[in-house]
Amino acid sequence: MPAGFGGRLRGKDPEPRDLAAQPTQYVISDRGEVVTRYDERLLSKTKISYMYSPGVSPVTFEVDGVRFGCLLGMEIHYPELFAEYEKLDVDCVLLSTSGTPGNTTAQAQVQGHAAFNSFWVSLSGPAQDSVTAPTGIVAPNGDWLARCPEDGSPSVAVVNLDDSSEAATSALTYARPWRRESRSGLYTEHQVSDPRSEDRTAAF
Repeated sequence: MPAGFGGRLRGKDPEPRDLAAQPTQYVISDRGEVVTRYDERLLSKTKISYMYSPGVSPVTFEVDGVRFGCLLGMEIHYPELFAEYEKLDVDCVLLSTSGTPGNTTAQAQVQGHAAFNSFWVSLSGPAQDSVTAPTGIVAPNGDWLARCPEDGSPSVAVVNLDDSSEAATSALTYARPWRRESRSGLYTEHQVSDPRSEDRTAAF
């Protein structure tokens, strides 16, 4: 079974202030081999000030025809990173973070990213933070499919990424294709060039 986990990559010359180190997410194959690695790109002020250097690119990988993308840490706050993965035809974004304690907006943000982009989003965090920020997996329609217990106990959330499920079919069949079409310049030919339209003070 392929797996992913967080870590820290050190470069050959970590001095000074360990700039060669990067927060990372490793992807391991079912044979125990490292398939790829994602390095966190948008770091916190503390991390970028004296701890780590940022990554430079998104990372995707496929398992049985399902394409995954990776994000880390406070990248939960950047919708453009999720939108970038939508353009890369990702089916599910794997977001791992230790920054959820007390962050009451984390759950809403994850649901929003999933719904806006019509793909699955997995939120993984420390078990001790589950009382205030339980982790789990959100469907393309923005609904939680599975949640870990809110009692601080170690746990794993497991779901089937089923395109034909009630939580996914409408988002994947209608919402995602329409957003792509509407962003492709669809409206340009329907726009008008008229003085009255361009005058923002014009009334009825």
